[in-house]
Order: sequence, then structure tokens, then C-alpha cells
Amino acid sequence: MAQTLTAKILAAHLVEGELTPGGEIGIRIDQTLTQDATGTTAYLLFEAMEIPRVKTELSVSYVDHNMAQFGPENHNDHLYLQSISRKVGAYHSRPGNGICHQVHLERFAQPGKTLLGSDSHTPTGGGMGMISIGAGGLDVAVAMGGGPFYTTAPKVIGVELKGKPRPWVAAKDIILRLLSILTSKGNVGCAVEYFGEGVKALAAPARATCTNMGAELGVTFSLFPSDEQTQRFLEAQGRGDQYKPMSADAGAKYDRITKKLSASRDAAVIENIKQFCTDVKINQQGDAAEVSFGHVVIDLDKLPPLMAAPSSPDNIVAVSDVAGLPVAQVLIGSCTNSSYQDLVLASRVLAGRTVHPGVELGVAPGSRQVLEMIARDGSLAAMVRAGARIVESGCGPCIGLGFSPAEGAISLRTFNRNFAGRSGTKGDKVYLVSVETALAAALTGKITDPRELDKMGVKHAAIELPEKFSIDDGMIQPPLEGPEAQAAGVIRGSTIAKPPRGEKLPDAVNGTVLLKVGDKITTDHIMPAGELLKYRSNVPQYANYVFNAFNEAGKPTFAQRALDLKNSGGHGVVVAGESYGQGSSREHAALCPMHLGVRAVIAKSIERIHQANLVNFAILPLTFANGADYDAIEAGDTLVIENVQTAIASADRVTVRNATRNTTFECQLKLAPRQRRILSAGGLLRAVGEGK
Repeated sequence: MAQTLTAKILAAHLVEGELTPGGEIGIRIDQTLTQDATGTTAYLLFEAMEIPRVKTELSVSYVDHNMAQFGPENHNDHLYLQSISRKVGAYHSRPGNGICHQVHLERFAQPGKTLLGSDSHTPTGGGMGMISIGAGGLDVAVAMGGGPFYTTAPKVIGVELKGKPRPWVAAKDIILRLLSILTSKGNVGCAVEYFGEGVKALAAPARATCTNMGAELGVTFSLFPSDEQTQRFLEAQGRGDQYKPMSADAGAKYDRITKKLSASRDAAVIENIKQFCTDVKINQQGDAAEVSFGHVVIDLDKLPPLMAAPSSPDNIVAVSDVAGLPVAQVLIGSCTNSSYQDLVLASRVLAGRTVHPGVELGVAPGSRQVLEMIARDGSLAAMVRAGARIVESGCGPCIGLGFSPAEGAISLRTFNRNFAGRSGTKGDKVYLVSVETALAAALTGKITDPRELDKMGVKHAAIELPEKFSIDDGMIQPPLEGPEAQAAGVIRGSTIAKPPRGEKLPDAVNGTVLLKVGDKITTDHIMPAGELLKYRSNVPQYANYVFNAFNEAGKPTFAQRALDLKNSGGHGVVVAGESYGQGSSREHAALCPMHLGVRAVIAKSIERIHQANLVNFAILPLTFANGADYDAIEAGDTLVIENVQTAIASADRVTVRNATRNTTFECQLKLAPRQRRILSAGGLLRAVGEGK
């Protein structure tokens, strides 16, 4: 039987379960990565498991998030990570070496391997034919210790690429088109696999752009075949011996995908599915529409420049439809678009020109390798001469650390997320765009279709991969071995606190709804990033900012209300709409609420990584059996869930009593047997200690 590439790689790594979509599987993990914002906790949890050495083929600790070092917290984390990672057998990528996803693509990603990372954009590696999955830090710690990673065997969404992108149209436009079709909701338990003749037109960095932003779809991972483009990239990186051709078999069948949509609210999405998908069937009853399709087809010859308008990565519009809006800020970089090709393109467009006087332009090279190469070939000088400000090779503005836009100002960014307030400015107006569209705005001072640059005398030039990248791994420290590792000390600053282990759920949750929120609540909403990232290695301190975005001046904060309730013997409950917990993999969005006494989340739907993190830290993840019951709950209501341990053991449904309104409603408890054991034990760390 013809197989997808996804099935081939998963089958080669399968250690538990069967590849039947929807069932839980355990897979062997070849490589792991962490970064400093999540890695400190991940390594603290690894230490708590008392496993002396990493057991993967390769593990890498990166420092790329908290770079500014205002106060001692960031540097404390860096020194801890440098010392602990090398002691236990991992490589350490030092501050300044670059963003984890860009560096890993350059130096470590291999076709056919599996990668688990404590960052939601780990799927970037799928551009190299590698199954790369984002997860919470505790799951990554378990994988470092040799344990399998458990996930749902995915349905595979086929995405066929035809033709070749026209000048001024980029890989970023491909993933934005896919977001307009699949949206950021309803794709949990799926993977995306690209195939077709159009794939050959995309170099490895362009493919990585697509797989990186596949995280915004909510899929487990995205995957490209490994072919001549992969080989060319590996050879240019001096790693040609790691090339392995891999692709789906001819005639491989992709899964039929069904989405439940609203005929009125999702009319544009339904039209996109009709236009870009095969074998579309629609079953509509009233406003409810069940739409199914075979696979997605994107004709690159017909693809226009697109952008994600505020404030969601799936709010897609054509650039030409909003052209003319004034732009005050443009940022090029992040793990999505900071490759050598991206920045050489930027330099050639900017060469001999000056950034519009009303625009501030920032450029962040994705890695030290990229920065060194553009410095040597003159690209860096051309951008600086044009008026660009050069930002450190790190995550920076993408996570709200610097370059926050002015109030009311439009900011165009080549990043992957534009959640409200993520930039560090309340009420921000952030658009996600390709490098080409960003450059057009930087020169004109307004949103401009980049195809208009031809009329301005700016000639488009295809940027080819270099025959050889500049290779210097001097900023990647290898692990210590033998007696040297045993004798090595671990540097622990005073700001690094041992994370809580979690507590067993009570047999009866007598909960108060501390907060009721709507759809698409991201982990940024739950645990803010930006300047507060420095507290991630100190859970009690960071927990003070849980749901900071919803706190009101002059009123007790969420953290204060939760702690008061916990100290009085009560339990906190959060009620939410669809796609709760989308975005970053940050496990603190479960760990910190657990510390505050939150014992249950009840939502219309919960995203994959966050649902796993809730289980790992013993918070009951419930979804409404009937979404309409969400409307009958208000903040402050008392919700009672009885026989919790019995439900965890075997129940698929749980009855919740609203004591305030004297009503009951049903919730679903969708858990694999392993997850039930984890919840019963009081979280993954306790379960590992008990041998479960």
C-alpha cells in the first residue's frame, strides 16, 4: 500500500500504539532542543527525574529569547543552562549564536529523523524532511531521558503545490494562503504534508518558512519531502553525508478532512475550501455547515502577495486590498524569515535607496552564520546605509522584547504571530508579511503590493543558495564527557527556583470560576512574554502575572483571587471558548495556574500542546459536550465536579453542577489511558517517579 512520508517516518520511530488516526502513539525521539525561556524549567525538571545523562542521539540547549539582561535573571539562566546541559550530555548554543530554529536547521536537522522541542515553532525542521514537534518542557525532559513522546496519530492533510511563485511572491504567501483555507482552529490531531511539482521550486529555507508557520494552523507538524533541494542545502552546510532522499509513495492517499463551520461567520473560509480543495462536500443544516475535502491544491503561478491582518495569523487579506494604509514600522527577521536568502534579498532591494522617513526598519539576522555572511558580502552595509537598524540574532521583537510599535501605528513584520498585544503595545496593529511586502512598505511608507516595486525601478532578483555557507561552530559547545562531566558543577543563581511537582486532584472539585474568556485565548494571554519572561525560572514569581491581560486597574488580580481561594481550601476553574491555549508551547501557562490552585479548565476546545501541558501538571482538561452550555456560566459561579478520580480512571463524560444557578451540564474528558494515569498520579513528574 502506498504510504505518505509522514507514515514512513512515524512507523520507523513507533514504539507504542498503532498508526490509526486519533489513537495515541509513542514515538522514539532522535533529537531535542530547548531555548532559555523554556529550557531552564525543562532542565530543572530533567534534574528532578534524577537521570544523570541525556539519552537521545542529540540534544541542544539554545539561548535566544532573554538576551537583554536587565537585572541578573537572564544571565543566571544562561549560566545555569550552559553548565547543566554540558554536564548531562547536551550541546549548548551560546547567546549570540542565533535563534534555535534557524541554527538547528543549519547545523543539526536531518531528513527522516524526529525532533522534539520546547518551543511551538520546532516544526521548522519539517522543511528538511524531519518530523519536528513542539511540546512542553516536561515532555522534552522525558524525551531527553530516553522516554518516548506520546501524541495522537495524526490525520495527514495533503497540500499539493503546483507551478512556481512569480516574482515578488514568496513562501510566506504559501503558508498565509493555507491559513486562509484551514484557519487556526479545528486542526488539532492533524499534520500537513506538502507534495507536488511546485515543491521543487522551494529551497530548504523557504520550505522552513512554511513549516514554521504551520504551528499557527494548530497541526502537530508540517513536512516536506527530502530531495535535491535538501541535498543542496546540506552540502552547502558541509553536511552532505546526512542527506537521505525521502518522499511519499506515488499514489499515496491523504486523509479526508472534515471541519465544522458556521455558514455565516465562516463564509469566506468555506469559499476558500471550495476554491482550493479537492472533492469538497458540504452538509448544511441551518447555520451549521460540515465541510469535508480530499486535499488542498495551491497553484503558485496564481498566488498573490498576502498578509495576516490584526490580530490573528489566519486573518488573511490580499496585500492589494489594503494597499495605501500608512506604515510606521517594519521588522524583518524572526525564526520565520531571517535566513541568508531573506536578508540578501533585503539588501539588494534597499541598496542605493533610503528607508521612507516615516518608517523605522529593523532587521534581525537569524543566526551568527547569517550575520557573518551578510557582513562579509556587503549586504549588511547596504542595509545599514539605507537606514536599517540591526537587531541582535535572537527572538527579540517577536516576543515583545523591544521594537514595540507606537500607539495606533501600523507595524509590518515578517514574524509568525500577531496576537493582540504580543508586540508589547496594547491595541497594536501588527500585520504579518513576506520579506518582499515588508521591503515595499519600508521604501514607500505605506502598505504596498511588492509587485509595484517594478514600476519604481526596483528589479526583482531570485536569490540562490550559496554553494557553501560560512561554517564556524565555535559558539556551539559540545557536552562534557567522563570524569570531566562528573566533576563539573552546576551554576544556580538565586533567581532559579525548583518548580513545583504538582498535586493529585481531589475526589471532588468545588470550584469557583475565576475567569471566563472567549475564543482563541493564547498562551500569551495566559502567561505574558516580553519583559516578564525573565521570571520563568521562578514559578512563584511568574505566577503573579497569570492572565495579566485580563486584570483591571484597582481590582484584585487573577493571581490574588486564585491564591485567596486556594488558601481558603477552594479550587479555581477557568472557562473558555474555542482554541484555548493556542500559540506558544510555554508550559508555564499550565504550571503557574496549577501553582495558584487552578484545578480545571472547561473550554469549547483546547489546543494540542496546551492540553498535554494541563495533563502534565494535573489540571483537569474538560470540553463542553454542548457548546451552548458555555453561555450559561458566568465568572464567580460555583462549579462542582464529583467523583473526579473515578472519572479520570475511565469516564469519557463528566457531569458538572453549577451550584450558583442550580443547573447541570455535560463535559467530555478525552484522554488516552496513559494521560489518565498521569492525571491520577498528580502530573507527569509524579507519574515518572511512581513508574507510571
